[in-house]
Amino acid sequence: MTDTPWKTEDWFTSPWNFAPEVTKDWKFPEKIQIHDVTLRDGEQQAGLAFNFDDKIRIAEALAEAGVHRIEAGMPVVSKDDAKVVQELAKRDFGPKVYAFARCMVEDVKRAVDSGVKGVIMEVPASPHLIELGYRWDLDRAIDLSIESTIYAHEQGLEVVFFPIDFTRSDLEWVIDLIDRVGTEGHMDGLALVDTMGATSIHAMQYFVRSMKQRFPNIPLEAHFHMDYGMGVANTIMALSEGVEVVQSTVMGVGERAGNVPMEETVMALKTLYNIDIGIKLENLKSLADLVKDVSGVTVPNNRPVVGDDLFKVESGIIATWLLNCGEEHQTEVMPFRPRMVGQEEPETVMGKGSGIDTVKEWLARIQIVVDDEKSMEVLMAVKDWGLVHKRLMTSDEFQSLAKDVLGM
Repeated sequence: MTDTPWKTEDWFTSPWNFAPEVTKDWKFPEKIQIHDVTLRDGEQQAGLAFNFDDKIRIAEALAEAGVHRIEAGMPVVSKDDAKVVQELAKRDFGPKVYAFARCMVEDVKRAVDSGVKGVIMEVPASPHLIELGYRWDLDRAIDLSIESTIYAHEQGLEVVFFPIDFTRSDLEWVIDLIDRVGTEGHMDGLALVDTMGATSIHAMQYFVRSMKQRFPNIPLEAHFHMDYGMGVANTIMALSEGVEVVQSTVMGVGERAGNVPMEETVMALKTLYNIDIGIKLENLKSLADLVKDVSGVTVPNNRPVVGDDLFKVESGIIATWLLNCGEEHQTEVMPFRPRMVGQEEPETVMGKGSGIDTVKEWLARIQIVVDDEKSMEVLMAVKDWGLVHKRLMTSDEFQSLAKDVLGM
């Protein structure tokens, strides 16, 4: 750790992040891994469908970015899913490839046939969901879990137990369920699953500590959703308590409000905690663009880390800061340099929110030099234009407007 981990050449965050009072209780593991679920859970977003080529391209891009594990799909769902999992499982391209399966022997057989090294095994883990959603007897969920996890282990698979709706269950009841699976069945890892994104960060700390106390020798994984926008914060909280794996998707695609977005999580770890987990940050923008292009999902222009307009500056005072600080002191205006994540350099843009300094800069670009009074006239015309058109101006539009205002 540097002397000033909050302020480096590439980022400038709060020094409070590293105050001894803040860091004294950190229990981050030495190694944190990304388990990407874009190809499985991400595809569950309403209206989203990846074909074979889409999934291979995304997987290759994930590998290039340094993602540690890829959940390639659920072979039992369809022949197409099985084909993708088989194709990726036979590749030696970096990430470890996992399949997803229900706690049913037939599902595990399909995963074994696909050639994967590991399997994420799901089971409903709240009595109300078991009885109302699945209409099962409670014992059936336990019996299926024990039988199928033993079978998966006997086939040489790494087994990560994935209790659905974990966080809305009675804690003691679900701990007892997991304990039986670990004792009578098999479990190499345990996913802490916040299926509905319905856990606060304070409850998450309690949750993880309870699991660590009861299962001290079982590696824990974080699989959280974004229904209340808490997924990234909860993931960081879980990691700080010793959780070792983040299950995430590119841009947070997924069911309802989506999964935890990988790019926001890894950037928070890097710049707010000075923890480098080996992801190539400069690939984040291109990876997001790929998923956006093949999925057709709508991405807000100001989305954290990968939004197209994230580093475009319209506001007059911020534009002045950017112009005054220049490239050398760019992080006085931005929390991190755009190049860190593969974004273009910051630029001033012209619109209703622009200020006098932006107008002067844009006039200089077209070799027009006028006094402050004339520059202000152009600015007022820009603001009027922005109110009418409700968008940014192009360079040609600005040049035409400026020459018209200045009588050129």
